[in-house]
Amino acid sequence: MSFTIKHGLFRANITDYHAILGVSLDSDPKKIRLKYLRTAQKLHPDTCRANSEGKKLASQLLSRLVNPAYEQLSNKTQFAEHQLVLTQIGKRYAEKSARMTIASEPAKKLLQAEKNLAQVYHQVLKELTANQYQEIEQVLIKTAVISELNLVYLMLTHKQGINREEKVLKQQLSQPTNSSQKAPARPPMQPTSTVTNNQPSQSEEPTPESRAASYLRRAKEYMAKGNYNDAVSELRDALKINPNSSTGHALMGKAYLYQNQLTMAKVHINKAHKANPKDPVAIESKELLEKLSKRQKRKSASSSPKSSDKKKSSDSGFFSGFF
Repeated sequence: MSFTIKHGLFRANITDYHAILGVSLDSDPKKIRLKYLRTAQKLHPDTCRANSEGKKLASQLLSRLVNPAYEQLSNKTQFAEHQLVLTQIGKRYAEKSARMTIASEPAKKLLQAEKNLAQVYHQVLKELTANQYQEIEQVLIKTAVISELNLVYLMLTHKQGINREEKVLKQQLSQPTNSSQKAPARPPMQPTSTVTNNQPSQSEEPTPESRAASYLRRAKEYMAKGNYNDAVSELRDALKINPNSSTGHALMGKAYLYQNQLTMAKVHINKAHKANPKDPVAIESKELLEKLSKRQKRKSASSSPKSSDKKKSSDSGFFSGFF
């Protein structure tokens, strides 16, 4: 049986771990763990109440979807990276919300919510997840619906943020300037201390770029040896010091490309180009990403039309009950 889901966040080339576990996007680690334990108990062969065929499917769901989802969300580093990807996706879909096609009724209901967005989201999500793993054969369908709800929530959350920023900007521009208004009093001038030859001036303090340079150097050394996990660790430390480092994001994207994590690679390479499109490392990473993307498209195109048509027809029938 295919475990491919093509709705909601899944269609953005990302695995929706929150939808798989049936938890909200803002759930804390304690809640995630509790929900995982309950779901695992339902799906485990020793406690699953389904027939032999259902137990087999439940075991596959547990090993191929539920366990990997919990491993990702319970790991602090992976969780932080996943949240970063969700933020980027939310921003992207907020910009093209007018062209979005929403299929499921729960997501459409959330789309109509304006003032009580978070409240409606959690209420609808609670209804959907209450029996998510009750009927084993319907799990993928229900997970797809939950994921579309998550996508709409991310999109609307970021869209509201954009609208608030525009509103504040308009208010600031519309306020008339009053030349007679008394200017705020300036704080008293502090006496300037003379810098002697024995005392280093503040301008000599290391910059974020110089402090992050050692991490970038070690990351390059690790990547040259093919040790991408340690390289990623060094790059995370570098980006904590200098979050806008185009070289740091470009190297991080490159490391993820070599680990076949295309979605994470795109996030960091796009950040690198946004920070400095002329950075040679950013340009090199972008070219590598484009080559891999083209190769992936050629592989998809080389698959047989018959199998593709068969898959499409099965997908449409699979989701026809909910969309």
